[in-house]
This record gives sequence, structure tokens and C-alpha cells, in this order.
Amino acid sequence: MEKINGYAKSEAEELIGYIAEGRRAGKTLTSLFAGYGRAHGRAGGSVRNYYYRLLKTDSPAARGILAGTRLRAETVQPFTAAEKEEMLRLILTERGKGVSVRRAIANVCGGDEKKMLRYQNKYRNMLKKQPEEVRAAAARLGVSQTPPRPPRLLERRLEGEIDALCERIALALRQENARLREENGRLRAEGEAEKAARAALQEQLSRLAEENDILRRAASGADGADEGAPGGA
Repeated sequence: MEKINGYAKSEAEELIGYIAEGRRAGKTLTSLFAGYGRAHGRAGGSVRNYYYRLLKTDSPAARGILAGTRLRAETVQPFTAAEKEEMLRLILTERGKGVSVRRAIANVCGGDEKKMLRYQNKYRNMLKKQPEEVRAAAARLGVSQTPPRPPRLLERRLEGEIDALCERIALALRQENARLREENGRLRAEGEAEKAARAALQEQLSRLAEENDILRRAASGADGADEGAPGGA
């Protein structure tokens, strides 16, 4: 099976067709990377990296897939020293408020996806290859690279734990109520059965008493007849 940069050629063709169609429909690259990733079980960032690598691949197979799509990699604009310093100041200041790196970059870029991607790549690259420069910038600004969780986040976590506890208590109460209803029904059924048994026993005793009375009267009549017979003593 022919592969291009790790993807099967058929999947590379599918990816490029998907992105080309999406771009013609006015969709952003970020949404397309995420959408393709969800549909194929790949991370959006992995799809993005493969896409840009494919655009830079100079091979007959890659050129054939890209032919007629008008997709191209934009020229990377390097950061000047001033831009890098400004980027670190903005991101680290947002980080100092307790937000994630992704949220910090989104905040400082104001929703500009191209700028967000540029800042994200540069900042993460600096964290990996120039961590001392990032730490120095954070120290100058008096902020932490790993700020504590903000109070509101802790409040939300506590609220979630309280809600979960209430749900567990409510579930236990529902289960106990169901058990009590079942027990009450069983006792009621047993009471009804006992009541019916007592009534049946009472009826049987009454019948026996009636039969005993009949036998007693019959015996009494038989004795009287013997006394009045001829030849009696």
C-alpha cells in the first residue's frame, strides 16, 4: 500500500478533498482539522501537522493529490525579538489569571485563528527548547507559569461534589423508600392472609359448634324415645 508521510495515499487524498471542499464552503482550517479528526479517530492537532507537512512535501504523489485544490502553505513569518517579548508578556499575564495555555492564547489573539496558531506554535516551541527564557520572562512579570486554580474553578468543583453527594443521598433515600413500600406491602398482604385465616377458622368453629348442637339434640331425642317404649322398667 502506497503511503505519503505515514498516511495511506487514499486517506491523504480523502483529507485533502475534505479540506478543499470545506475551504470552498468558507470553513476555517481549525474546524476542518477537528472535524476530520473526529470522523477518523485522529487528534485535530495531528491532522493539522500532517496537512502542513503534506503541503511542503515535494514528491510526485503529493503534488498529484494537491493539484487543482489551490491549497498552499503560507510563508512562515518569523518572530522578531520585540514580537517574541510581547507574546510572552501577553500569554504569561493571562496565565497569571489562572487560565490554561490554550485559553490564554485565545484571549490575547481575540479569536484570530491564524494568530492563535502562530502564537501557539511559538510558545510551545519555546517551552520545549527555550524554557529558561520563558521562566525569566515570567519572573520579570512576577507571574507563575503554573498558577494555582482560581477560586471560581474550586467553587465549581465543590458545587459538583455537593451535587454528586446530594444525588447519592437522594438515590439512597429512593432505594430505602422502595424497600419500605415493598416491606409494607408484604406485611399488608400477610395481615390480609392472617385475617382471612382467622375468618376461615371462625367459620369452621361455628360449623363444628352447629354440628355438635345437632348431634346433642339428636342424642337427647333418642334417649326420650327409649324411656317411653312398652316393657320399659
